[in-house]
Order: sequence, then structure tokens, then C-alpha cells
Amino acid sequence: MAASVVNVGMALNQCSGPCVSASVHQESTISSSLLSSGRVRCKVEGSLKSTFSGCVQSFKLQSSNGVNICSSRNVNLRAMAEEASEAPKAPEYYEVELEKPFGIKFYKGRDGGVYIDQIFPGSNADETKMFTPGDRVIATSAMFGTEVWPAAEYGRTMYTVRQRIGSLYMKVEKRYGKREGQAASAEQLSKERNAGSIGDGIREIQIKNYLRKQELKQQREEELNEGLKLYRAGKYEEALVRFESVLGLEPESRESRVACYNVACCYSKLNQVEAGLSALGDAMEYGFEDYKSVREDPDLANLRASPNFTPLLNKYDEPFLNENALNAIKNVFNIFGRK
Repeated sequence: MAASVVNVGMALNQCSGPCVSASVHQESTISSSLLSSGRVRCKVEGSLKSTFSGCVQSFKLQSSNGVNICSSRNVNLRAMAEEASEAPKAPEYYEVELEKPFGIKFYKGRDGGVYIDQIFPGSNADETKMFTPGDRVIATSAMFGTEVWPAAEYGRTMYTVRQRIGSLYMKVEKRYGKREGQAASAEQLSKERNAGSIGDGIREIQIKNYLRKQELKQQREEELNEGLKLYRAGKYEEALVRFESVLGLEPESRESRVACYNVACCYSKLNQVEAGLSALGDAMEYGFEDYKSVREDPDLANLRASPNFTPLLNKYDEPFLNENALNAIKNVFNIFGRK
């Protein structure tokens, strides 16, 4: 059915909420089918604004060649003039060289890139006063030497960082605290507050956060399952990339300790002892308490051969009481009942 045409001179609804002035893209008419679908093309402050989506709640005449588009429930419409006036900023970068331990926790962005999640107080990274959570890692040192590799894929970058011999060079994009995947929600909430309509914005953010959590959970499960398949097939380097990827997808504590343990097993199989002990320490830090497996798992054999293994394990698992001390306690309490 042909779409009916509405004269711009007609006020379709009583305008409510802040309005954004827009010039009509086509002379004096706007198709009502476009209104009903929530898709309108318009010009903002003389520059063409690309198509934006969202239900137009109200519409009213400003002049013979202009309209005020008003919406009490659409942040994109209310803010389009503000967004159109913002010029894109050139990215800023900084370069840092760190000694181990680095003292940085990373996370995986939706684009698969590497981002700064946390800087540990008093660490080498903290002392530089350069890093901010949300900054994006662009490139790092290779595993050894002076070669620099792009940090295009999270799992492989973490593999490189753990095995790095010597200091680590990093080129980082400064993002001033804007965390990838969360910036849009923060901006939206700010605009909702400015518009005086907080409720709808909060609901939208809650929905987005829920969907994001479900998306991350599914990604973690897929990466973990794929990693286990690769590990069983003896493809330890490929499995390692998958397990490292799990750690960058905001895992829960249980998932973190399992993934770290798997990472430690991979490094042990690859005879990368230092990186393996680091991952094993992370697993126990996250609450891995199956110390019997740590002591007996054949996949950790290469790590147990290291002189640093026992001190690491004893840091989390209380050493067994020596036999003489145990016998002394038994004698004191007469556990076996002397005759």
C-alpha cells in the first residue's frame, strides 16, 4: 500500500521535551511511513546527518522549511545537534617500557583488541603514571628481541606478554577512562539526565548490560570448549590462545581459576616454566584449591621440576605438618589410648 504523505505544516502531536531544530531533507513533505518506522533523513546545522533510528514521539512545525523533532524517549534524536557539532579527535598514543612483574590486568574488547582493565597499586605499571583503565594496547614487544608486534588479537598478545624475555615495550592509545563497550551507556545516561528523563535511559542501560553479560558468557563457553578440544589434540599453543581469551572476557571467579589452571598446563606442556608458574599462581590467587591435583597432575610435571614450584604452592597451601610434630600432638592427647 502506498505510503500517505503528511504536510510539514501539520502538528502531528503536542511537542514535549527538548527539541532539536532540523531542516527538511525534501522540500515540504515527509512520508508517514518513514515516521512510523522511526527512520528520518535530515540536515543538522547545515550538514547532512546520516540516518538515525528510534521512534519519533512528537513532531511540530517550526517554519515553512524547518521542523522541530522532539522526543521524550529517544536520546539519539535529542542529542543529534550536539553530536553533529563534535569534531572527531585524533587518537593520542604513548609508549612505555616495563620490567616484570608488570602489574597490569587486561581485558578483551568487543573488537577482539587488548584493553587495560586494572593497574595494581605500587606495581611497575603504576609507577609510570601513564596507564588508565580503558586505554587500548596497540602494539607490544615480541617474545624476545627488539621486534614489535601489533596487539590485534587478545589471546595471542597475552601469550606473547607472558613469555616475554626481558622488559616489555607497549604502544598504547589513550582513551581517558572510556572503557570499550561501556562508553555508549555512560554517554546515554548523561544525555538522559540532561534531558530530564532518567528512567528510560536506565532501563535501556540495564537491558544492554544484561545482553552484554549473556554475550560474554556464551563467548567464554565457546572459547573454553574449543580450547579443551585443541588441548586434547595436542595443539597446546592454539589451546593456550583460547584459554587466555576466556580470561579477557570478564569471567567469574570459578571460570578464572579453571582457565588459569588450563593455561598453566599448556605452558607446562610447552616447557615454558616461568609463564606456567605465573599462570598457576594466578589460578590459586583466584581461589583454585585442588592442591592434590597441583601436586600430582602429570600435565604440570615440568612446573613441579622447577625449584620455584614448592615455594609457590606453599604460599597458598599450608605445608604438611612434619611427622614428628604430628606424633607429638597424638601423644599429648593420647589419641590411640595407651594401655
